[in-house]
Amino acid sequence: MIEGCIRGERVFQKALYDKYASKMLGVCMRYAESREEAEDMLQEGFIRVFQSIVTYQKLGSFEGWVRRVIVFTAINIYKSRLRKYKDEPMHEHHDDVVNEDVIDKMSAKEIVNLIQLLPDGYRVIFNLFAIEGYSHKEIAEHLDIAVGTSKSQVARARMYIQQLLLKHNKSLYERLAKSG
Repeated sequence: MIEGCIRGERVFQKALYDKYASKMLGVCMRYAESREEAEDMLQEGFIRVFQSIVTYQKLGSFEGWVRRVIVFTAINIYKSRLRKYKDEPMHEHHDDVVNEDVIDKMSAKEIVNLIQLLPDGYRVIFNLFAIEGYSHKEIAEHLDIAVGTSKSQVARARMYIQQLLLKHNKSLYERLAKSG
């Protein structure tokens, strides 16, 4: 399949897209503000996959390589759209504590929806750090920001998520109680 894509054969490109598109859409959903934006990221990402597949060195998993291309495509789209993440407004509440059982009982879709509620800068940096596993140094290099900015954005994202959970805690518990 990879060799067919390198030759530019559409049947192999379609097979590769069909194999990885749903997983990679999930990756894009964490970076996008909407499903439509995630779909645009996905399409742009696969264009870049097909353009750069010749550079794949067969080290590590191919899916991991595709994921990396998709993540960097999402970051580039984000960077071209806006750069307001340096000082997103936020209301801090340090006294409230989130019951961690709430997160344990949430579905993956609910968690992705929660992440999508984060302001752009928080969402991008939180995804890169907490989900993709990049270090603050790597994030700073990719986004052209200071390491301290990356660290503060992750901390702020966590506090923002706690606020969202506290705000929606009652409705989550009501829904969980109904579902058994």
